Amino acid sequence: MANPFDMVLFGGGGDLALRKLIPALYRAHLEGSLDEASRIFPVCRRQEDADSYLQTAQNALKTHLRDSEYSDEDWNVFKTRLSAVALDIAEADAQWDHLADLLGNDVERARIFYLAIPPAVFGSCCENLSLKGLIHEQSRVVVEKPLGYNASTSDEINSKIATYFPEKDIFRIDHYLGKETVQNLLALRFSNVLFEHLWDAQTIDHIQISISETVGLEGRAGFYNEAGALRDMVQNHLLQLLCLIAMESPNRMNAKNIRAEKIKVLEALRPLVGIEVDENIVRGQYVAGGIGQQLVPGYLEELDAPSSNTETFVAIRAHIDNWRWTGVPFYLRTGKRMQKRCAEIVIQYKKVSHNVYDSSAGEAVPNRLVIRLQPEESIKLVLMAKKMDSLEMELKPVELNLSLSDTYDSIRSDAYKRLMLDAADNNPALFIHRDEVAAAWAWVDPIIEHWRATADQPCLYRAGSWGPQASEDLLRLDGREWVNAK
Repeated sequence: MANPFDMVLFGGGGDLALRKLIPALYRAHLEGSLDEASRIFPVCRRQEDADSYLQTAQNALKTHLRDSEYSDEDWNVFKTRLSAVALDIAEADAQWDHLADLLGNDVERARIFYLAIPPAVFGSCCENLSLKGLIHEQSRVVVEKPLGYNASTSDEINSKIATYFPEKDIFRIDHYLGKETVQNLLALRFSNVLFEHLWDAQTIDHIQISISETVGLEGRAGFYNEAGALRDMVQNHLLQLLCLIAMESPNRMNAKNIRAEKIKVLEALRPLVGIEVDENIVRGQYVAGGIGQQLVPGYLEELDAPSSNTETFVAIRAHIDNWRWTGVPFYLRTGKRMQKRCAEIVIQYKKVSHNVYDSSAGEAVPNRLVIRLQPEESIKLVLMAKKMDSLEMELKPVELNLSLSDTYDSIRSDAYKRLMLDAADNNPALFIHRDEVAAAWAWVDPIIEHWRATADQPCLYRAGSWGPQASEDLLRLDGREWVNAK
């Protein structure tokens, strides 16, 4: 259980807070992870929104929680923690004084400021926190992506925040790092000699990291058309997952050592510049198609614009130039309006060096480790075994399947819950350091500049598919193919 804390949710009436943050805090309350004295202060733009906030939050919980999680009895206790506040983030007026009065003067109590607001107002929000004397030694700030559109704008935002908070008190959140399966990935690697000795170029043929979404713009048209899939997903989520897969074992599982190993991976990523971008990256944009039984519009129709070269899909062939991974391609893929919502990591092992069985036994399929992060969480290992219903020696691939969703059915895995409690407990191990952000942008920026300089147009793909044909060709030319989620 975390010590008593106060959490101020700037943007408390927004989509992220109502869809993710409030439900996550409610789950923490249900499992007894919140001290009885902990308080939550959602910040709204208007007084009428603050006045009706409890009803709004209750409706959000009923919508976004499972039926078994919500009860009026638990809600009646949880709502006593909530005190909604109305204020203009950009104006240091009397409304801020009201927030200061609610927080009080206890300088020993942890105080977490969660900025679920546009990055453009991060600076003014932190400035007003400072002007009103709300920042003390136990204060921390949690910031959501996107942190800029390139290295320079990211550095500008980080510098503004750093004016008021030291780096140790800045928690940059990537909710994928809070997923329990991601933590199991580290446990799998570093706590099992079986895998640690089979985790390099000697045994692994290639690695795939895919995050596919079935949704389109979801009300984010303005932001998304400026950002695109590379900035929105690759620069943070996919590169963070790549770091955790590829990094060396840290001396200790603490923030300092984990961060050092992740930065080494980012610095070892082979730069893609000029024509190398065209040779190793496919960008796509969806057109109208079908998801399940539903017809959905294309990107331009959703955007309500005649043209746009913003990518809604990107596939990348990347290499890490160090002793462990030389020669092993990492294929990264993400896209909107794809056939299935899923996040998976596929570790594809090499073929056995010598097949002792003749052709009548069937093909020896290489081993494969599949780590699924969403929607359900599981770890599967594909092995070769004899068919049990045949007297002849016939081989077939079989799955060793650890379904974490089934095994821990009574526990609701919630990345935001984990990360908010870690911030309250001053544990930065699963958060992103400023140096990591800078290293990621240093790799991504030349790709964006090449697209801009060449006026590169994305390939079209039909909504409900697995992306453009060029993405399939990217692997096929290497004699490989994507492992699509089932």
